[in-house]
Amino acid sequence: MASSPELSSLVAAAPADKPLLAVLRGERRDPPPLWMMRQAGRYLPEYRALRATRDGFLGLAYDPEAAAEVTLQPLRHFAFDGAILFSDILIVPHAIGQHLEFVAGEGPRLSPPLANASLDDLQPVLERLDPIYGTVRRVKAALSLQTTFLGFAGSPWTVATYMVAGQGSREQSEARRLAYADPVRFQAIIERIEEVTLTYLSGQVEAGVDALQLFDSWSGSLAPAEFERWVIAPTARLVSTLKQRHPHIPIIGFPKGAGGKLVAYARLTGVDAIGLDETVDPVWANSELPTGLPVQGNLDPLALIAGGETLRNAVERILDAFAGRPHVFNLGHGIQQDTPIDHVDQLVALVKGTPR
Repeated sequence: MASSPELSSLVAAAPADKPLLAVLRGERRDPPPLWMMRQAGRYLPEYRALRATRDGFLGLAYDPEAAAEVTLQPLRHFAFDGAILFSDILIVPHAIGQHLEFVAGEGPRLSPPLANASLDDLQPVLERLDPIYGTVRRVKAALSLQTTFLGFAGSPWTVATYMVAGQGSREQSEARRLAYADPVRFQAIIERIEEVTLTYLSGQVEAGVDALQLFDSWSGSLAPAEFERWVIAPTARLVSTLKQRHPHIPIIGFPKGAGGKLVAYARLTGVDAIGLDETVDPVWANSELPTGLPVQGNLDPLALIAGGETLRNAVERILDAFAGRPHVFNLGHGIQQDTPIDHVDQLVALVKGTPR
């Protein structure tokens, strides 16, 4: 029997099923959806080939056509449920007004370092965010309807550590010293980062991402009271305002190294899901985190490099621990450059192979 025009219209208007997005909103899916942090990057030969044609990392990140291509590359190899925007957390301090460059073999450099310079000396250049929005629009137009598109930014504390030191730093001592010695000045830095990060993430949502991740890569270096002040409080403010503006967009919080402080982070920040690094016992996390809160993680990237039975056992332990909870399978941190591509194929097969 032919369908009525009204029924056809309803079917056409039905939203596409996005397993990853569904889990971030609190559903349990079997098998769990899968993506990998840094999945768009150096372990793929086509990424290395494309980057060689551009003027360094920033030349690639600020080229919407090239950055969109990098974002899409892993989806042509693997049955991932999510695409993660190709960009960098230091785009925000660049927009705040620090000079940014990536030095080969050494990493990022920001100047002037705020350990010695005044925040008021920086002249914002918010136009530096515009190419990233262009990347989002290009990727969105190319993604399948079933793939969740993830945007991201660095959380205020982690971004501040780079802005204060001018680079990555051992134990983030420069930022920690400033936070203890002059908390008023450090609070002003945090608030400026919050302000621009809010603009940046809102722009990503308006350009087309489905969900957001906040990377707090250096949260593990803080004492408990400092963690509450510089990780939990700024994240909670940022999440609250984002939810007012974009109530339909789930937010993943990834406080790497937080350990036992994850429970307070989950309870007080308002994030919709928690990313777990590889040092977190998944059995402990499942028992201690709020019931029903989606979790993401947490395979050791080095177990992925090992492959074989080591990888199989590690995957099984994580899947077993989170069998009754909304779970997004992921690594505990970014994929390593020397990861064999066939080990990623093995990972996908292990996660997707058997409903649990």
